[in-house]
Amino acid sequence: GGLFDLASLGYKEPVLVSGTDGVGTKLMVAKMMGKHDTIGQDCVAMCVNDILAQGAEPLLFLDYIACGKNDPELLEQVVKGVADGCVDAGAALVGGETAEMPDMYAPDEYDLAGFTVGVVEKSKIIDGTTIAEGDVLIGLPSSGIHSNGYSLVRKILFKDHDYTVDSKLPELGGETLGEEILKPTRIYAKPLKPLFAGNDLLHGVAHITGGAFVEKVPRIIPEGLAASFDISSWQVPPIFQLLEKLGEVDHKEIYNIFNMGIGMVLIVDPAKADDVERILDAENEPHFRVGAIVKDVDGTRVQLHD
Repeated sequence: GGLFDLASLGYKEPVLVSGTDGVGTKLMVAKMMGKHDTIGQDCVAMCVNDILAQGAEPLLFLDYIACGKNDPELLEQVVKGVADGCVDAGAALVGGETAEMPDMYAPDEYDLAGFTVGVVEKSKIIDGTTIAEGDVLIGLPSSGIHSNGYSLVRKILFKDHDYTVDSKLPELGGETLGEEILKPTRIYAKPLKPLFAGNDLLHGVAHITGGAFVEKVPRIIPEGLAASFDISSWQVPPIFQLLEKLGEVDHKEIYNIFNMGIGMVLIVDPAKADDVERILDAENEPHFRVGAIVKDVDGTRVQLHD
């Protein structure tokens, strides 16, 4: 087993926060590209960003790789991505498991999952209970699609249309489709760490993954309140506009599928919003005021307006 000593961290009432996740069918894009050195960062990000939403400092990470055939060169790329992600998250990579299962997976197939543990002072747990009407919503940008919705992405781009990972579309500038959709998921540990150290700067944090704005944000908002998003307050990256057009996805429904350029939403007391933004500026972290907490008048819990 991997060991981690909590004693030196100085917490008075340490609470452990854990999370586990995988990368989903983004792995198939990595296979199509023959590029596996960033998919590990996606795995770390999906786990770490979830525990950041409770105000936790990531401590350690473990990975699990299941494959049809042990390909040392490929697995070295995967683990390199995991290690890079752990460095970015400030977490120790304390162990992992590689399972060779030829009857479960084809020789060139593998799956990847991870598990992380973090710690937060009991008095500083971010649980959404202090969220109130008038709180400000601050969005932190994503690096792209991150690691959700890839079954739909692949259907739109490669099944419904005859694109390949090498296709170049004018909307994406000089990048190929593969380069765009394989961009690794951002890890938000560094810009959020000084906010966690502040004096109750954050009322809530939502990691915008599967279910995106419509499902993720309401989970942390008390009954009777709703999150009102001004979806014109940030520039939606071209890849999402492309998917919406090619897939003929309803304009509001797409905010229930993809992060649309916002990977984290911070819910902040309006009296402290300027302080939060100054800290983000000092961390060179771009940010946008994307909405506010309002009364929930129709039970939808989320309002999206231009």
